[in-house]
Amino acid sequence: MGRRRSISLVAYIVWLLVIIFIMLLGGTLDLEIYIVLALVGLLVVVMLIDPSSIQPVYIRRIKYVAAGGILVFGYIVANRIVGLISR
Repeated sequence: MGRRRSISLVAYIVWLLVIIFIMLLGGTLDLEIYIVLALVGLLVVVMLIDPSSIQPVYIRRIKYVAAGGILVFGYIVANRIVGLISR
């Protein structure tokens, strides 16, 4: 595993743990908020480790995961909008 790849993995895991810790301190464990913040962290990591000239296979795979996360985010937003409209 490359140095850049392992540093980004550790940074992402630390980000996820910080999110959980802050949510526990605030007493608001919300899965939707966690997913959105995890997606933001993933997108930041992908943008930081994406090389400009060559795209390794793992970068393409991470981008597919990020695209799936964006779809989940869209579902969450649509679900919230429908909930607000139905009130």
